[in-house]
Amino acid sequence: MRLKPLLCRFLIACALPASAQAADYRVDTVVDGLEFPWSLAFLPDGRMLVTERPGRLRVIERNADGRPTLRATPIAGVPPVLASGQAGLFDVMLDPDFADNGVLYLSFAHGTFEANHLRIVRARFDGERLHEPTPILTTRPAKSHTQHLGGRMALLGDGTLVVGMGDGNLDRTDALRLHTHLGKILRIHRDGRVPDDNPFVDRAHGGDAVRAEILSYGHRNPQALVYVATHGALYSNEHGARGGDELNRITPGANYGWPITTHGVDYTGARITPYSEWPGVTPPLTQWTPSIAPSGMCWYDGTLFPAWRHSLFVSALAEKSVRRVPMQSGVPGEQEVLFRELGERIRDVRAGPDGALYLLTDSAEGRVLRVSPGS
Repeated sequence: MRLKPLLCRFLIACALPASAQAADYRVDTVVDGLEFPWSLAFLPDGRMLVTERPGRLRVIERNADGRPTLRATPIAGVPPVLASGQAGLFDVMLDPDFADNGVLYLSFAHGTFEANHLRIVRARFDGERLHEPTPILTTRPAKSHTQHLGGRMALLGDGTLVVGMGDGNLDRTDALRLHTHLGKILRIHRDGRVPDDNPFVDRAHGGDAVRAEILSYGHRNPQALVYVATHGALYSNEHGARGGDELNRITPGANYGWPITTHGVDYTGARITPYSEWPGVTPPLTQWTPSIAPSGMCWYDGTLFPAWRHSLFVSALAEKSVRRVPMQSGVPGEQEVLFRELGERIRDVRAGPDGALYLLTDSAEGRVLRVSPGS
């Protein structure tokens, strides 16, 4: 497909904090015509995988003249997906040994509108189709409706897999109850086994009604998980209601407060809680009020944009932007608001192996965009 360059030498001044420095960059369309693209993964051979929320896994490859193109036929073998409202096919992530074993992981909504779960499967990709998709996690219990499913995955430094699960948006206090996966960050081995050092394993094995997969709790709707090896830290972002979006550093066993603490109010304007902090609750590293509706997130340490190194990039739906959050010793610095001139909801942001940033636009005619230096 043809590239559509957009040279952005200076960002809109009103969209930037006062001290932010505008970068010289250009944005090219890699491919378009995607239906609500949700996640992107880079294959070792230079191709890319992209998920579409209705349940398709697509390949972006190079045509005969070297231009990127979207393969017409979706990848076969993707398990049935519940695609309704916020539910659908979510994240795609490669195994650390993908070059040798071809294994990848998918997260998606599974079941029916009346009884559904977040499910993680492990499958082998041979370049054309998926083989032997095997469930390694299905959240419990089943919930009704199709809201607040989370769905992002990440790999920790020890090779275990973490996934964010939303609170289901029915009984908010489920996020604080350890008998349910709702409103939690979960951690498993890549074959589905529960790690022995998960924080609530002993209680679960002791007969308590506790889900042993729980890593942390008190989350409303986690939207991104990023492990930064140089920090030894797992970062997440999550949706608040009307305000109170959060960036968190995840500590095993920690309580992140929802719905006892929040900086936001309900969509009706009603107060959810009088508390923005509470003893025993881990506060966010930063919060966004009014809401920016954070979605994807990545860590950037590439060479194409030296001024952007050592930063988290947080894509935003409501703000139609990407927030650059510089991190110094794990502490957020002054943020920079990028790409508002596109005027599009951004579902995901990824740091490519080429040092460029890649964006997914949240639309029925969604695009994959590549951000590179303008000069």
